[in-house]
Amino acid sequence: MEKETDVVIVGTGAAGLFCALQLPESKEITVITKDEARNSDSFLAQGGICVLRSEDDYDRYFEDTMKAGHYRNNKKSVEMMIRSSGEIIELLLGYGVEFERRNGELAYTREGGHSQPRILFHEDATGKEITGRLLEEARKRRNITIYEHTEMIDILCKDNVCYGVVTADSRGIVRPVWAGHTVFACGGIGGLYQHSTNFAHLTGDGLAMALRHKIKLQDVNFVQIHPTTLYSEKPGRRFLISESVRGEGAVLYNAHMERFVDELLPRDVVTRAIEEQMKADGKPYVWLSMEHIAREDILSHFPNILRRCREEGYDVTKECIPVVPGQHYFMGGVQSDLEGRTSMGRLYAVGETSCNGVHGANRLASNSLLESLVFARRAAMDIAGAVTEKKEKYTELFSPEQYQEIDKLQQENHALVRQEIERMKEAYEQQHNHDVKCR
Repeated sequence: MEKETDVVIVGTGAAGLFCALQLPESKEITVITKDEARNSDSFLAQGGICVLRSEDDYDRYFEDTMKAGHYRNNKKSVEMMIRSSGEIIELLLGYGVEFERRNGELAYTREGGHSQPRILFHEDATGKEITGRLLEEARKRRNITIYEHTEMIDILCKDNVCYGVVTADSRGIVRPVWAGHTVFACGGIGGLYQHSTNFAHLTGDGLAMALRHKIKLQDVNFVQIHPTTLYSEKPGRRFLISESVRGEGAVLYNAHMERFVDELLPRDVVTRAIEEQMKADGKPYVWLSMEHIAREDILSHFPNILRRCREEGYDVTKECIPVVPGQHYFMGGVQSDLEGRTSMGRLYAVGETSCNGVHGANRLASNSLLESLVFARRAAMDIAGAVTEKKEKYTELFSPEQYQEIDKLQQENHALVRQEIERMKEAYEQQHNHDVKCR
């Protein structure tokens, strides 16, 4: 059975849910997700969300973001994100999001790459607090319908205009969802990696659709490795040890229990230092110590990290824990402008799936939630103001018979994305080496 809707959103992370909530309640909104609605990487975010605290901090915040991104950022995107941050925080507070407070005032922390404390947080589970509240609000809205265990396997498009998506549910039933506007908010690419902090079902589906239908991509060679994930020999997703742990005073030790790096440098710099140290030590990990953080602060600020490490046999209040770099975030994606518009008509991309250049070559800590919400809101506002509302149906675009082998199609999509990332990495490295030789 086919479905018609005003807007279809692929993904239930912070970007997808926020986009849905910012759209007028007069629009029928259909949201799909491959897994349970709560199983998005946004829910896993530990550290926090950045905000411009005052005009005095604007230049430093802008420079911190640009420096972390190796100055390959889109300056207009960075400015838009920073200038919109206060409004986003007010909206979140309106949805009931609870940030840490001290003496009744919002509390701020600092993470790697930040020159000032400007990060709001909720314990060490900020993503869960924000995205959980957004999901609660979305479930209340009569105009928003969420379909779990429903996967996008193709898009419906003609003459470079998108008219919706093709979905497959958990029973393998394939059906079209015709929509006036389509939003990709389907997360990152961690499921394509052996070691990642991401959920395994996040496999770059938006990128695969872009490659299949000649939608422009950008910076797909920019893949961020997080310096500190909990080392384990068990298979599966790696547990993230938040940047904010180091922001609060945790230090890194080598095999001889010696510090070897400034822990507050940008993530890629710390990652390289750890990898070099592991090679020098002949060990598959280095040590992270929270000895300089008061026990009461660990209990209040990092309860989930404390609990998870104890499950692995480590007590962070008494001993060091082994950590190793792991794939964490994707700065590239489907090319989008400041309103989330892609190179295909009526198709938008927001969140980690998209790339408007805001992060450059390396994301600054705790900019991801903010970036997702800022540009999801802008996409919603653009859709709300669009003149074209009619939901055309071109029946020739959909034939159930062409989607009989879904598993094979998924494997082909994964291969397409992997190949494109590697191709762009090689091209970037060749260009970079050429630039170095020319200097």
